[in-house]
Amino acid sequence: MSDKKEFVKHEIPRPEFPKRAVITGGMPYGNKTLHFGHIGGVFVFADVYARFLRDRLGDENVIFVSGTDCYGSPIAEGYRKACAEQGFEGTIQDYVERNHLAQKQTLDDYMISLNIFGASGLGRTAEIHDMVSDKFIRKLYENGKLRKISTKQFYDEKAGCFLNGRQVIGKCPVDGCTSEKGYADECDLGHQYMPENLIDPKSTLTGETPIMKNVDNWYFDLPAYNELMKEYVAKISKQKNVRQLVSKTIDEFLKDPVIHIKNELQEKYEAVKAQMPAHEFLEEKKKPSFTIVFKTLDEMNEACAVLSANGIRFRTGKTLVPFRLTGNIEWGVKAPVLEGEDPLTIWVWPESLWAPISFTVAALEKQGRDKAEWKDFWCSKDAQVYQFIGADNIYFYGVAEMAMFMALQEGENTIDPPEGELQMPILCANNHILFLDKKASSSGAVKPPMAADLLDYYTAEQLRMHYLGLGLGQRSVSFQPKPLNPLANPDEPDPVVKDGFLLSNVFNRIIRTCFYACQKHYDGVMPVGEIDEQVLADAKKAILDYERFMYRFEFHQATYVLDSYIRKMSKYMVKNLGDADKNEDDELRRKTLIQVFHMIRTAAVLVHPMAPKGTEMLLDYLQLDKSFWSWDKIFDGMGAFTNGADHKLKFLEPRVDFFTRHPSQFANGEEE
Repeated sequence: MSDKKEFVKHEIPRPEFPKRAVITGGMPYGNKTLHFGHIGGVFVFADVYARFLRDRLGDENVIFVSGTDCYGSPIAEGYRKACAEQGFEGTIQDYVERNHLAQKQTLDDYMISLNIFGASGLGRTAEIHDMVSDKFIRKLYENGKLRKISTKQFYDEKAGCFLNGRQVIGKCPVDGCTSEKGYADECDLGHQYMPENLIDPKSTLTGETPIMKNVDNWYFDLPAYNELMKEYVAKISKQKNVRQLVSKTIDEFLKDPVIHIKNELQEKYEAVKAQMPAHEFLEEKKKPSFTIVFKTLDEMNEACAVLSANGIRFRTGKTLVPFRLTGNIEWGVKAPVLEGEDPLTIWVWPESLWAPISFTVAALEKQGRDKAEWKDFWCSKDAQVYQFIGADNIYFYGVAEMAMFMALQEGENTIDPPEGELQMPILCANNHILFLDKKASSSGAVKPPMAADLLDYYTAEQLRMHYLGLGLGQRSVSFQPKPLNPLANPDEPDPVVKDGFLLSNVFNRIIRTCFYACQKHYDGVMPVGEIDEQVLADAKKAILDYERFMYRFEFHQATYVLDSYIRKMSKYMVKNLGDADKNEDDELRRKTLIQVFHMIRTAAVLVHPMAPKGTEMLLDYLQLDKSFWSWDKIFDGMGAFTNGADHKLKFLEPRVDFFTRHPSQFANGEEE
């Protein structure tokens, strides 16, 4: 009965993958090097998926892009501090380039296989990005999706200048927000609000309370897409390859405009409510505040002005607000002049959303391909874009980006764009990766370890396997590296090293044992022959389970599949080769090696995206070509690559490891 259930389970339709794919890995700011969260929270997952799709779709059909986010107030502020406090003497471009090169080196060290790691403000990618940005904003304007809005911007009278982004800090006005840092119009948890609603603002330049001055900027009419975004959320909520974290977080921003006021201020509210636009009063029992609900954002903002004028403190709820596209910060992509306004620059968040398109164009150019081919990847029904991000950025990628992509469509906007229009990307958002049970931030109290520094204690493949197994798609998880944990129990194993044992100990031992057996008994020739039905069935089950979990971005489940399969392989090998040696049974030995090499082949293809260095070394010693990785042959045995004949292996010297441990771990005496 159990066998029948298992068979039925794996005969269900397999997930469908696109013909072409773009994978994006977010964009780290150009004011810093990469910390562990960049690598362990985003880039490893993006890289594994890109490598998996290359094996499945072919190298030429997958483009993996990212780049340094060069512009914006965080970079300008970081440059100012570097000059004032660290003695940096170069230009802001020099400052960004220094950090960009350091980021690129770290990504290379972690084997992140980007087709291009560009930079929005450097070199050829900057030139392409300028052109794409100009076309993007002009198209939104031509489609009637932009509004010129006069808003109040913070102005530091003592410094004599307008303040941008990170040059203002206060408390986030969005109800329920736990952010410790509210900036000019967004907090560090991604909540958006109008600048005048920021609570207790202070200038980071002088520490003074800034005043507000009117400025004109271009905004994307995001509130107009509320209903379409609700349709979009309803659609993706049913997709197996969209995490609930994504759909739930997007939906939180699609609520009616509301204001929350503490109950003790109700009498003051009653005195001025007639001055406010029509609204609904909601008394919320057992809560310290009541809520007033408005039909439009403009009406809510009018009410905010009334409350502020009368000294009544309040908080706004999550809702869609106009998405600012331009600003007056000097260091930024130049915005097109649309109606004779003074020259502006593009706010960093919008241009970083379409930067992956710029980088795709640059990657194609780098490969000597037609740059116009970018549309085959971004605008075709048989292609798919997968964007890997952290949970804090879902608002920008899941709300603002999706709505802007809808707005770029010719004719009627829809959540299902026609062929030739920008298709809706699929977001893979991870929960927070904590450090020693606390949220770490470069600008916060708990500093994260730098990604490059972790390589002093672990190999890149050990860290990759550990991050994949954390289950960040389900919940926030703490990273607990033993060398950096002052509370670690010296008698307990390092969790990072422990997760790497599957490869460095178990799989490594299986491969070496089989190679040495071939060298000892068959002059280094790998026997090829018929595979037992049970071995084929076990391999098929592992492949289909792995495939299903990868489709759903359930990376930790994919590692569990590998753990089970490789350990089962080990038991089979140890028993049967042991029996063969004990009884001097060459027939059993040969048959066992045929079966185990099929298992090695299966496991190697599945491990390949996760641990590319060790598996590529294995391929070299197998002396087979790269078709070995192709999913077109995923169920085939070794005979498919050797024309069915026994095959000579590369000689394996004693004590050579395919999956290594860091030298420091041998010194520390870590054992399985």
